[in-house]
Amino acid sequence: MSRTMEWAARTDHFRGIPRKIVIAVVGAFAKTVSSVLNTTSVHNADTLLRLVRSRPSRVPLVTVSNHMSTLDDPLMWGFKGFPIFDTKLARWVLAAEDICFRNALYSYIFRLGKCIPITRGGGIYQEHMNEALERLKNGEWMHTFPEGKVNQEEAPIRRLKWGTASLIVRAPITPIVLPIFHHGFHECCSSRERSLAATNFLHKVFWDQC
Repeated sequence: MSRTMEWAARTDHFRGIPRKIVIAVVGAFAKTVSSVLNTTSVHNADTLLRLVRSRPSRVPLVTVSNHMSTLDDPLMWGFKGFPIFDTKLARWVLAAEDICFRNALYSYIFRLGKCIPITRGGGIYQEHMNEALERLKNGEWMHTFPEGKVNQEEAPIRRLKWGTASLIVRAPITPIVLPIFHHGFHECCSSRERSLAATNFLHKVFWDQC
């Protein structure tokens, strides 16, 4: 079984039911952490909401942000008013293969959650960059963390990787690009505790639902 499981990322996989379950579970987790257990302030949220919901037909959206914790995505979409439970509006995101696709279970769940595996250090022409380009060709929303790794330093954003720029340049239709800066998710708890908590939460709820 391929760890990348492209078939699980298709919209028609089991009529989209597994994807709806994963998006609902992850969305509930993000809403709880961002809007219930913590206070989240968002500036210019209307711009993001407008582009996600009603940008011109077939025009792709690329959002880029800094990367301060392993749970930036999905927590950054858990603010009040964001349609995090809508599978059609949900973002595609480039995800580190060595973290999110370590085994068959992780691969399946992250694929259902609209994640595209990227091999860090694999270059801008690696296999799944073509999949990302295909998503942009279809006018979908892609989120990336161009720093390429978690950076919690209280300093300017680190040197950006070439991958995001490559996607923008090579996209058949020039995407709308929206930069996002966030701060604070790394203060909820340690990175290891967050990762373990999220993994255990997904395992329990996802399989209980199935």
